[in-house]
Amino acid sequence: MKILILGAGQVGKTVASALSHEHNDITVVDHNAQLLEVLENRLDIRTVHGEASHPDVLIRAGAEDADLILAVTNSDETNMVACQVTYTLFQTPTRLARVRAESYQNYPSLFSTDAVPVNYIISPEFLVTQSIKHLIESPEALQILDFADGKVQLVAVRAHSGGPLVGHELRSLSQQVPNVATRIVAVYRRDRPIIPDGITVVQEDDEVFFLAARRDIPKVLGAFGRSGKSVRRVMIAGGGKIGERLAQLIQTTYLVKLIEIDHQRCRELAKSLYQTIVLNGDVTDASLLKEEAISDTDIFCAVTNDDETNILSAMLAKRCGVGKCLSIINHPDYLDLTQGDAVDIALSPAQFTIGAILTHIRRGDVVAVHSLRRGAAEAIEIIVHGTRQTSKVVGQHAKSLRLPEGVTIGAIVRRDELIFVTSRTIIESDDHVILFLVDKQHIATVERLFQVSSAFL
Repeated sequence: MKILILGAGQVGKTVASALSHEHNDITVVDHNAQLLEVLENRLDIRTVHGEASHPDVLIRAGAEDADLILAVTNSDETNMVACQVTYTLFQTPTRLARVRAESYQNYPSLFSTDAVPVNYIISPEFLVTQSIKHLIESPEALQILDFADGKVQLVAVRAHSGGPLVGHELRSLSQQVPNVATRIVAVYRRDRPIIPDGITVVQEDDEVFFLAARRDIPKVLGAFGRSGKSVRRVMIAGGGKIGERLAQLIQTTYLVKLIEIDHQRCRELAKSLYQTIVLNGDVTDASLLKEEAISDTDIFCAVTNDDETNILSAMLAKRCGVGKCLSIINHPDYLDLTQGDAVDIALSPAQFTIGAILTHIRRGDVVAVHSLRRGAAEAIEIIVHGTRQTSKVVGQHAKSLRLPEGVTIGAIVRRDELIFVTSRTIIESDDHVILFLVDKQHIATVERLFQVSSAFL
């Protein structure tokens, strides 16, 4: 696939790195020559220097025969104009744009072929905010991802000493959480994947991924230990777009304090966040955190625009006795250094964006993609189409499919029914199949397996 990425910032370069490893023809456009030089030296891609929305620059980049335009510059307006130009001049089939301003997002009718021709809006801030909200609601989890419109969730959890399932085989999970349907799809031990089966013994510090209906998530989490007290108090460090949106989402459920260093921004936030205590101050000031009873706070969310500020404030909050720290970290090299040490959970906006983008790149009717384990693994939701004559999977027993090693069918959603696969489960057309891939390099094989083909007629 020929893909033009407009913008070589953190999101653009992370996406370029991920897509270039999947045999795509990638060209990155940016007005910053230094950013482009770094990318060109590190990746097998082409770069073009210039303004991303200018027709002559887009022509030099090859927009005339591009399959997809991904506009992720720091300017909403540049991204929207670039989509308009490529649609008007070149009829580029798929146009994705990063749109951050809520004012634009509040008017979806703006985005159509008769107005601003953006096929799909990408908002890393929205995706990260939703993820943080999930993690506040289920503080024992490391990651929570939605499938089938939220009917089923994929959850990552750390196994702790004393957990009912720790030291026991996975098949005993049904005894630990009776009358709850769930499926373990992957186990990571010291960062190495283990393909789980019934006799796999859960060890302390294992990272376990499981699928379950949303309502059953708390019960399954309890099997891995540290059920903990419920969350009441949340402190948000940073009053930018993410901080404000997060406070809006949770302020009616939790006692929320938000700290912002800019005085004028504090005044604006105080007007819009009626049930949030807005404080003007430096989130890296330990005395301020102590004055605001950080030791009585259940979750501290560091969501400023600066990685170093997020890491330092989270470290201070942990030292002062906060229950749990979540931190946004953009720089990929910082993620592994901080996860589980300086902060409990590190969130990468770029990784969330990659999942949203891959949904529109994958072949077949893929409706959800989540990039996991720093991009090494993937979870996808794909809709099955065809008949026994045109499909390799329709009418087949799910467990008899020739899936690559490390690829697991986690669940099937059939209309409103959640089905965990057994030896009797037969795949039907229109099923939503949720798969976990320990190694995303197998994605092409999975795509071919689920494609409809006239060759079978």
